[in-house]
Amino acid sequence: MIEAQGVCLKYGDGTVALNDVDLQIDYGEMVYITGPSGSGKTSLLKLLMAVEYPTSGSLRVLGQCMKPNHEIDIQRLRRRIGPVFQEFKLIKGRSAMENVMLGMRFLDIHPNKIKEDAYHALVKVGLAHKLSASVENLSWGESQRVAIARAIARKPALILADEPTGNLDTDNALNILELLASLKDEQTSVVITTHATHLIDDRNLDKLIQVDGGRVCCERLG
Repeated sequence: MIEAQGVCLKYGDGTVALNDVDLQIDYGEMVYITGPSGSGKTSLLKLLMAVEYPTSGSLRVLGQCMKPNHEIDIQRLRRRIGPVFQEFKLIKGRSAMENVMLGMRFLDIHPNKIKEDAYHALVKVGLAHKLSASVENLSWGESQRVAIARAIARKPALILADEPTGNLDTDNALNILELLASLKDEQTSVVITTHATHLIDDRNLDKLIQVDGGRVCCERLG
């Protein structure tokens, strides 16, 4: 599923974001990546999403070698990944349903199937009553759920969530983490970055990976 060996990421300004990272995540795993702000969590997620590429080392995601000269294959790979960003990237002036459907527009799916899958995704995240609501009228927690629905409507093999509980109170944060945990199955893995380690439920955990100073300093099996 995900295999990293000696992965380093150095930005153009000379900042070393990740250094000599080894990592393995298997299908069907629920994985938390923790660490303080600036530790490299988000940079690691960017590599897994192919937003950035390793400066050195070897990284494979869903069997695909992550190198910039493999762009066509990586475009196909992105269709198998459901990202949930810190910024929800919802389109204002559109309904929850429209936002989920727009997130599927580049997939090779019949329009009727897109609508059906978007509907089921919103039902799954508990927003059946908000299908037609404009996203400007949703609460922060509801907007987060639309972002999650947009990710899972793609039926991804890998869900990547970057700090999904940010700006949520404890109850809503726990609900979001429980929802994400419910999405994993034998063929779908869920990877979550968070600094809120006190919210992690060990019952829904396969691996806890700690990152500090750009290095994986601890890995614990759930």
